[in-house]
Amino acid sequence: MSHPPKKQKFLIDVDCGTDDAQAIMMALAAPSVKVLAITCVGGNTPLDNVCKNVLRVLKICNRPEIPVYRGMDTPILGEHVHASDFHGKDGLGDVPDASAPGIENIQKEHAVDMMIKIATKHAGQLSLIATGPLTNLAMAVRMDPTFPKKLKDLYIMGGNMESRGNTTACGEFNFVADPEAAYMVLNDFTCPTYIATWEHSCRSKLSWEWYDQWVNMGTEKAEFIKKIYAHSMQYSRSEKEVKEMVSGAGFVSCDAYAMAAAIDKSTVTSSLETALTVELNGKFTRGMMVLDLIDELKKPNKAFVMNGCDMEKFKVLMENSVK
Repeated sequence: MSHPPKKQKFLIDVDCGTDDAQAIMMALAAPSVKVLAITCVGGNTPLDNVCKNVLRVLKICNRPEIPVYRGMDTPILGEHVHASDFHGKDGLGDVPDASAPGIENIQKEHAVDMMIKIATKHAGQLSLIATGPLTNLAMAVRMDPTFPKKLKDLYIMGGNMESRGNTTACGEFNFVADPEAAYMVLNDFTCPTYIATWEHSCRSKLSWEWYDQWVNMGTEKAEFIKKIYAHSMQYSRSEKEVKEMVSGAGFVSCDAYAMAAAIDKSTVTSSLETALTVELNGKFTRGMMVLDLIDELKKPNKAFVMNGCDMEKFKVLMENSVK
């Protein structure tokens, strides 16, 4: 008798804005994945909103049993950057739901403690997917230096590979929001690490025709996505945004690229294997990810920087997430 294949075990760390919501929905729709927990970090929106937004996503996906933990609400140095102009003040497009679950549904334990506990319990089997600032991960490795060794692998949406920014001239939001945390994670995490950068996301954008069909599929989940994305779409479809984007117009769901790679590695068609670090001191470049392509840093741990996406496979994962 053949046994069903073992499910991939996921721990998802988010600063739940619109694209984090999309990434969570993608993971929950994947039959090969078991989401063990979701941890929250301040970022796109303040931490209370992040927690409430995750609960709202779990409700729409009918998965209220997945535990949600509250993590770090400020970056390591406490210098806040929010993205409320893009994601809405509440992080989900400012379209509140009166029947959404309340903050009392958040677990009592701290997210960082639980990350260590879950990784210890499932040592060698756990994929960690981080789609927000990396503050919780940095705190976890400081509290338990063996934490990265317990992970099967790590997937990050963040950073950049060509010094192209979306928050500062050279900085991507998640890394700029906590450069020290990003530096610590890229330095101290020795597990296989895969990074979906800002440029990778922009190069793998979907057409607006595809987006319009996707959000109009008529399901409850598609309606939810359409509603929460309406605010940011006014910005994304404007001429200013098209000028800022890499390679023209289209829909970019940044966090979904990291999640797709975690679900199915074959969605990544090429990658650069290189040591990485983060600039902490530059006047214009603080928070910028640095690719050490000439091995100047002599770092033993290298990461895989995604540099190509199988768009047909990616579209299927996106479509399944709203069915």
